[in-house]
Amino acid sequence: MTDKHYYEGVGRRKRSTARARLFPGGAGKMTVNDLPGREYFDRLGDYDSAVSPLRATGTEKQFDITIVVLGGGITGQSDASRHAIARALLQLNEELRPQLRKAGLLTRDAREKERKKPGPQAGAQGAYLHQALVT
Repeated sequence: MTDKHYYEGVGRRKRSTARARLFPGGAGKMTVNDLPGREYFDRLGDYDSAVSPLRATGTEKQFDITIVVLGGGITGQSDASRHAIARALLQLNEELRPQLRKAGLLTRDAREKERKKPGPQAGAQGAYLHQALVT
């Protein structure tokens, strides 16, 4: 029987999937795919997005976080990480749900890339929209 010393959450956004583990008693260090969080999410907005659940609940310096993220681009991975951290915080303390819900951090963004349509038009649906307006 092993003691569980972390809280885990899975988050998704577009084609990205993130698995976050929160280790209580840490100093606020974040590691993403074996790189420091600020180095992996080198655009400041992406890093800030990923740690926003901690800021919303005032728990920034209470955990060390390890994130494994697969698929998609950097911004999608950042948003998936945000979703995973929010879910892991709920594993730790269900009383944080109202704060996270109010900040919109528990809702999975369901938008996906629109499929390619046949034909010569540019964009996902350019000619289809134009035809609908003309007729």
